[in-house]
Amino acid sequence: MEPLFAPWRMAWVSQTDEQPTVNDCVFCEVPAAREDRENRVLLRGERAYVLLNRSPYMTGHVMILPYEHTEEYQSLPDETVREVSHLQQRSLRALEAALSPDGFNVGMNLGTAGGASVADHLHVHVVPRWDDDVSFMQMTGETSVIVEALDETYERLRTAFADLDGVRERTPEAALEVDASA
Repeated sequence: MEPLFAPWRMAWVSQTDEQPTVNDCVFCEVPAAREDRENRVLLRGERAYVLLNRSPYMTGHVMILPYEHTEEYQSLPDETVREVSHLQQRSLRALEAALSPDGFNVGMNLGTAGGASVADHLHVHVVPRWDDDVSFMQMTGETSVIVEALDETYERLRTAFADLDGVRERTPEAALEVDASA
């Protein structure tokens, strides 16, 4: 048997079951830090942002998160729901361009009973999938097989997001104006 090396997962597997408060919510702290490369923020919108998951299920696993700290999807303003949906589409396009997956899993785990590990700040998972991927490892061995370093995936996806618009850096306002015809 060959070992799988995934040292970045230690912080995740060793965390306590305590949920963060609004003041120490990782999903609120990340965009406030304005350190996008270090925190692997791929794209910022006006009401939501796209983040490369630090503990991915599969290479390229991203999350779309509203800036608003809430666990209730039904409480989000309509404008935020629209932007989250728009960022899901953009994420799918960027992942297709950068990684050429055969399919995707897209969804939310709402509440701890729904499987959310960070239950108090809702987020949408977008997970690229390949016909011959090894997702059985997660179910049987509680292990993810990630074939590319997170920093490399981050750079590929940042480029793919930028290439969707033909620019390398965008303001949040420009990100929202893009793609009305696509």
